[in-house]
Amino acid sequence: MSILSPEDHLAIFVTKEITLRRVDLPDAPALFSIIDSQREYLGKWLPFVSLTSDVRQTENYIGYVNIFPPETREDVLTISFEGVICGLITLKSKDNFNRKCEIGYWLSQDYQKKGIMTLSAAALCKYAFTELYMNRITIRCAAGNIPSKKIPKRLGFRFEGFERDGELLADGNFTDLEVYSLLKREWESSFTQNSKQ
Repeated sequence: MSILSPEDHLAIFVTKEITLRRVDLPDAPALFSIIDSQREYLGKWLPFVSLTSDVRQTENYIGYVNIFPPETREDVLTISFEGVICGLITLKSKDNFNRKCEIGYWLSQDYQKKGIMTLSAAALCKYAFTELYMNRITIRCAAGNIPSKKIPKRLGFRFEGFERDGELLADGNFTDLEVYSLLKREWESSFTQNSKQ
């Protein structure tokens, strides 16, 4: 993994095929196309899908997240596989004083089961721990979203419990969220062990 951040244009090169880059306005059509063509699949767990009916809304979201200064804004990154945008991964809820943050993500159905999200999340963890000096990373997943909660489990996150009725879904029902966390010392221990293998 390598990180490039010239003039705040963050890019993380995860593998030969996978790249994470700070989202920008030209990415809006590709992202909206995925949302618009996979409404049933993505909309089951992502409330914003039902609220995104036009590419201009995606453009507005990108413009909004990029107006904040680097120290306070969310790091919203496109996930590209072999040069094609296939999802988003976000470093959000940054608390620099307590050195903690949260990772959120979504991936096109067409790119599932390739290890893309696991590798992307692992790379973002490394970035958060080594470049942003975070101590704790949280991932929250809807209790019924099996593919999503496999990611923190694969990466060694610990299950902490449930956030009851933590998210309102598009169908008007609340879902519990499963809360997972990873501490820097746990990541360093795992990283050291993997390096020796």
